[in-house]
Amino acid sequence: MTRIERRNLFLGLAFISPWIVGLLVFTLYPVGASLFFSFCDYDVLQKPVWVGALNYRDMFTDEVFWKSLYNTLYFAAFALPLGLVASILTAVLLNRAVAGRSVLRTIYFLPSLVPVVAGAVLWWWILNGRFGLLNHALRIVGIDGPQWLADENWTKPSLVLMSLWGIGNSVVIYLAALQDVPRSLYESADIDGASAWTKLRHITLPLISPVIYFNLIMGIIGSLQVFAQPYVMLGGGGPNRSALFYAVYLFQNAFQYRQMGYACAMAWILFLIILFLTWLATHTSRKHIYYAGQ
Repeated sequence: MTRIERRNLFLGLAFISPWIVGLLVFTLYPVGASLFFSFCDYDVLQKPVWVGALNYRDMFTDEVFWKSLYNTLYFAAFALPLGLVASILTAVLLNRAVAGRSVLRTIYFLPSLVPVVAGAVLWWWILNGRFGLLNHALRIVGIDGPQWLADENWTKPSLVLMSLWGIGNSVVIYLAALQDVPRSLYESADIDGASAWTKLRHITLPLISPVIYFNLIMGIIGSLQVFAQPYVMLGGGGPNRSALFYAVYLFQNAFQYRQMGYACAMAWILFLIILFLTWLATHTSRKHIYYAGQ
């Protein structure tokens, strides 16, 4: 390297040094420390004691762990596909040329701007079994609504229902993708007499498939890490721990029970689950994603 090249190298490193320091201190070190602590008996207040794979062995014999994992997978299995379908259909409808379209887009996007805790408190009142707005509306049409948050059979469905309230971000992303679909394809389909369902299936969905894939991956990550809503609305997990989600149980072990080593082991198991599901989604959807550049 010449003198000028070395000078430019040092100058470039100086400019990106804040990012490098941030990466090392706030990302790489915490990740490495959590992996080390997952093999230790560690309560934050005392020095970690190496125990090998004991935390992982205890995890697989912990009934509460399996309960929290089941609750989380149950929530993801329903909330994720429902959210994808609802957001796509909403975006398609909002993309049509109707009166007041901009106002409707704003209305659908506003719920995603509400802070998570404030939204959880709002839905806590809506889903109240005695005085909630939802059961009041059901009584008007002659339906006796359930105790949404007090009945263990309805706690997870109520959280799935609440998750549909925040699809505004996904709707905006789909709306942006729909703008790139060539109008000429729809015009050709209209000439051939194609129905709305045929155009949706054979034109719209294939051309926005990369965006669907992106929202699918982000949905997998987000649904498996859901924390604020069940923690605010149901505290320790609701009746019979029916809404004790994985992230909530991880938080309890780390900061309430002071079993930081066990919590770190749970975090790495969650990472492996998300990694596997992401690989599975990528592998199974590879042949169904259309990129215009290919």
